[in-house]
Amino acid sequence: MHIRSILLPTDFSECGNYALSYAASLARTFGASILCVHVIEPMVPTVGYSGMSEPLPIADIADQLEDSAERELPKFAECEECAGLEVEELIVHGEAASEIVRVAKERSVDLIVVSSHGRTGLGRILFGSTAEAIVRHATCPVLVVKPAKELE
Repeated sequence: MHIRSILLPTDFSECGNYALSYAASLARTFGASILCVHVIEPMVPTVGYSGMSEPLPIADIADQLEDSAERELPKFAECEECAGLEVEELIVHGEAASEIVRVAKERSVDLIVVSSHGRTGLGRILFGSTAEAIVRHATCPVLVVKPAKELE
């Protein structure tokens, strides 16, 4: 097995970042680089009465999300677990699972390491499963890391 590059998606949540130690350990073992990806999903304005006196400025919120991602993503390259590893950060826009799969294919990554939020039942129906969609559509192997119970 030749692993030269690992894609690590993150949503910056504690649960979502649980896969970081796995990706870093595998990168160290195989001498691989890590491509850390954050996806900013499109914001759809609500239609109809929301009870608010003024609508939220969607463009301002999108800019704030981009700024936040630009501040948070470099922390991965600087974290203790990634010390000495080659880590690249990438921010993309679109639907999370499809963008992760697209980037993995375009960059010819050898492995995707993703954390699963472990939702079941109604939560899974309402929010879907990004990890499951990645597994179904990725052209490379995917390691799904389930976080400890207290993080779910």
